[in-house]
Amino acid sequence: MRLSEFWQRMEARFGVVYARSVAVDYRVSALGATVSEALERGDSPKHVWRAVCDEFEISQSLR
Repeated sequence: MRLSEFWQRMEARFGVVYARSVAVDYRVSALGATVSEALERGDSPKHVWRAVCDEFEISQSLR
């Protein structure tokens, strides 16, 4: 998954503005970091997206 696809999925789930807020402010337990921190440290967008899906119980259709 490319980073651009990751952000498209985040925006589809949370909305354009709120997706960025979630990425910066919400600590995802499986990542031990925020979304932004995980991406900055080099975690793959696919890994981060799966962690977000688990954390927020996102339906299989959006995974």
